[in-house]
Order: sequence, then C-alpha cells, then structure tokens
Amino acid sequence: MTTLLWVILFVLLMSCIALVGSVTLVLKQQTLERILLPLVAFAAGSLIGGALFHMIPAAVEEMENALALYVWLVAGFILFLALKQFLNWHHSHSQSPSEREPLTYLVLIADAVHNFVENRCRFSDSFCSWKSFFTSPPPI
Repeated sequence: MTTLLWVILFVLLMSCIALVGSVTLVLKQQTLERILLPLVAFAAGSLIGGALFHMIPAAVEEMENALALYVWLVAGFILFLALKQFLNWHHSHSQSPSEREPLTYLVLIADAVHNFVENRCRFSDSFCSWKSFFTSPPPI
C-alpha cells in the first residue's frame, strides 16, 4: 500500500472511533443510564491523563518551569469549573439541586464533535504534508 492509502485508512479509522460516542444517541434510555457514568468517567480520565502525562510536561519543558505556566493551569481549571457551574445553574428550571439534570449528554456530544473535527484537521495536515513531501524537489 502507498503512504497516501495508509494515511486515508487510518484517518477514516480514527474518525469511526471518534464517532463511537454518538452511538449513545440511539441506545435505549435504560441502557444509556446504565453505561453513562462509566462512559463519562472514561472520557474524563482520558482527557485528564492526556493533560497530565503529555501536555503539562511538554509545557513545563517549553516554558522552563515558569510560574506563568502554573498560573494559566489554575486559571483554566477555575474557568472551566465556573463554566460548568454556570451551565448547570442555567440548564435547570428548578431550584432544588437534587432535581437538576446532569450535563453528561452535552459533554458526550461535544466530545464526539470535537474528536470528529480534530481528525478532519489531522487528515488535511497529513495530506498536505504527504503532498509537499512527494512533490517538492529533492534537496541538493
């Protein structure tokens, strides 16, 4: 197989994997309620693991362990906590916290869309890299 076919094959495979979360939209309510908490836990663990084991160490290396990195990190956590509280507060019409609807559907749908769009961008980057590699003149 040529390099282009491998790129296309794996981009399509990654896109299919990214859309697995959208299967939750067609499940029965009882089945969805049974698996929703583990799915959200898996998604959150994946995001936190990616941040803690990949992105934050790379940022520490790039910024040479500067204080600004940790300020931005804490600011990001506080911002998203405030955003979640705001959405949870405005998502429900009742005043009782026990009657509020969870935002898990919103999180799952947003994650599926994010993964789909990200893989589309990766495909265009891979295709452009492949095209420029094979069409550029060889170095002298």
